Amino acid sequence: MNKSYKKKQARSNVIAHIALIIISIIWLFPFVGLLLQSFRSYDPNVEYGGMVDYLIPKHFSLDNYKFLFSGQTNFIRWYCNTIIIAVFVALFQTLIVLCVSYALSRMRFTGRTFLMRFWLVLGMFPGFLTMICLYFLLKQFGLTQAGAVPGLILVGVASSGMAYYVCKGYFDTIPKALDEAARIDGATRARVFVMMTLPMSKPIIIYTALVAFMAPWCDYVFASYVAFGHDESYNVAVAMTRWVWTNDYQGYFTRFCAGGVLVAIPVTILFMCLQKYYVEGVTGGAVKG
Repeated sequence: MNKSYKKKQARSNVIAHIALIIISIIWLFPFVGLLLQSFRSYDPNVEYGGMVDYLIPKHFSLDNYKFLFSGQTNFIRWYCNTIIIAVFVALFQTLIVLCVSYALSRMRFTGRTFLMRFWLVLGMFPGFLTMICLYFLLKQFGLTQAGAVPGLILVGVASSGMAYYVCKGYFDTIPKALDEAARIDGATRARVFVMMTLPMSKPIIIYTALVAFMAPWCDYVFASYVAFGHDESYNVAVAMTRWVWTNDYQGYFTRFCAGGVLVAIPVTILFMCLQKYYVEGVTGGAVKG
């Protein structure tokens, strides 16, 4: 009985691993193709940089990456804009979310329940419904086109408090008795928050920062509205899309692939290094709500 059970278990494991390998190959295939095409050099039988019907390049080269940093495009400026927006949004949004979540988790005040429900319902509406209004509002303050970078940072930070629910759920799992003991010893709420709560909340801090970083890093729709027509204010997503539209897509295909690889590298490294804390933050924040 025991041997037959082990055989069935081993057979199930083999089938599961085969299925996972097949799914992984299907999922990774576009990314592998993107990476390989970014190293494809000039083929005399094909227009330079054009699309081809083979995956593995016949000639490997770094020409596409050299082109991005050669000064013939503003790719470095676009990349720096993306980093600046993503980093500032991640910092300020994480700080605001942590403060709001702690206040909602530990404090009891009039209108608290209504505020939480109102934010939750308001967050269900798609953000693009407000794009036109936000654009004209930012335009009044000079935060579009040439001022698109600070404008995008402001928009990314402004409504960040509504993303409290996962972080609040994590704070709810931390015993309130620790706060009460510190308060009895004379610590203020701010000191309790900084000295006690935050050191025990590393997973949720990293989770919040990663989510906040990803939104502006991958943003295209709203960034294209705010920076419209001003090349130096584009982020990578907007710039490379308009770059392809403006120029010949066939001629710039491999360069587009090279840019896509460079955009994916920082996010991939972050997730690989912080995956453990990311999972802990999600599961910990889902315990209570």
